[in-house]
Amino acid sequence: MRKGFSLIELMIVIVILGLLAAMVVPNLTGKGAEAKEKLTCVQMKSIYNGPLDMFKIDNGMYPSTEEGLQALVRNPDPSKYPNYSKSGYFKDNKMPKDSWGGDFIYTNDDGKVEIISLGADHKEGGSGEAGDIKLSECK
Repeated sequence: MRKGFSLIELMIVIVILGLLAAMVVPNLTGKGAEAKEKLTCVQMKSIYNGPLDMFKIDNGMYPSTEEGLQALVRNPDPSKYPNYSKSGYFKDNKMPKDSWGGDFIYTNDDGKVEIISLGADHKEGGSGEAGDIKLSECK
């Protein structure tokens, strides 16, 4: 009666596991960064299609660049925005962060709104995971 595996059998299993890992690992690398970029796009779209749109419906315009996304948390000018929602436009009045924990940048150029994430490095420019992500470029 046999009680265990021979060295050859163990080596075959190790080789098979190594081959499987060699095929799977390259497909998984880089997927984390790609997922963070996609999540950031989803967050920006939800800000644009939710709180920003509600702000515009209530007030007839988007906040200015100077007022920024903070205008969705606290009324920046009650005389300018008399129909401002009493509870703000974000749940729990918390500003969302991008996938890397950074703040979103908001611009309003005569009604053309842009939301930007500076990526992993939190600096303008860059490429790859450190590149900027713009709402207008999200698919």
